[in-house]
Amino acid sequence: MKDWFESLQSRERQFVTVGAAAVAVALFYALVWMPLDNGHTTLLANIANWERSLAELRPLKGLLSASGNASAAQRSGTQQTPVVIVDQTLRARGLDRSLKRSQPTTRNGIRVEFESVPFDDLVLWLGDLSKEYAMHVSSGSLSTASRAGPGLINATLTLERLP
Repeated sequence: MKDWFESLQSRERQFVTVGAAAVAVALFYALVWMPLDNGHTTLLANIANWERSLAELRPLKGLLSASGNASAAQRSGTQQTPVVIVDQTLRARGLDRSLKRSQPTTRNGIRVEFESVPFDDLVLWLGDLSKEYAMHVSSGSLSTASRAGPGLINATLTLERLP
């Protein structure tokens, strides 16, 4: 390569040297500078997005703590038994038709059995119990309902109320 370069005339050597320098700059720009610049731009956009999200969430922080305190006060203020809570919430969701049996297990617990209950509605009901009354599933079993349409299950759940 050196022999070839030295065999060129001085003008050709200058042309090859300038061309090699231009190729080196282009490769540096394409392989090093552009990826770093794109990463930097992406990071700046992400930072702006996070800052905007935080600014939107700050006002909600006060609402969350206020509603959390109200919800805790509501849960601690209610003295309803699990039987009453389950009965009222099942009727509100229209799931009382699927209830086969309910039986208190402890002072803060109840066992409920459903037959051909819509799974989606059951999950929403459990969310209501958790959010409004601090009742959670301590154990349970689910199975597909025989001779029933899609989305219907049989369920046996033991619910416990958190103190």
